[in-house]
Amino acid sequence: MAVRIQTEPFDLSAEAAALTAGRTDIGAIVTFTGTVRGSAGGRELSSMTLEHYPGMTEAELARVEAEATARWPLQASLIVHRVGELRPGEPIVLVIAASPHRHAAFEAAAFLMDYLKTRAPFWKKETGVEGTGTWVDARETDDEAARRWSV
Repeated sequence: MAVRIQTEPFDLSAEAAALTAGRTDIGAIVTFTGTVRGSAGGRELSSMTLEHYPGMTEAELARVEAEATARWPLQASLIVHRVGELRPGEPIVLVIAASPHRHAAFEAAAFLMDYLKTRAPFWKKETGVEGTGTWVDARETDDEAARRWSV
């Protein structure tokens, strides 16, 4: 189980291979890669800037990853989230959930992504091609999706 916050791009194939190397107890690997969109709210974007509070963000992501491991039989998992200024089309987040069976891997990956979209301690600012920036809140549809995990 691992969490990383970084400015550099990640390589999905390399990350999945490293996470599962030598493992014969894994029957399902679910990955999700999110990328920066080129438009939002009806305007074209030039970039998205993500900020976080070092130390606190990693601890909170590790906490939610531990929650996923408690809910589903995961053999391995990984969250990589980028920060800094990113351009449209660049990868922003990677979630990998590995389990003996596909159902647990799919559910855990969805749980982790719903959390990242709604409650993770990141601050996002979208900058339009015209040069103005707007801070972004979670969308109601993201909040609705996350409610299914409430216990």
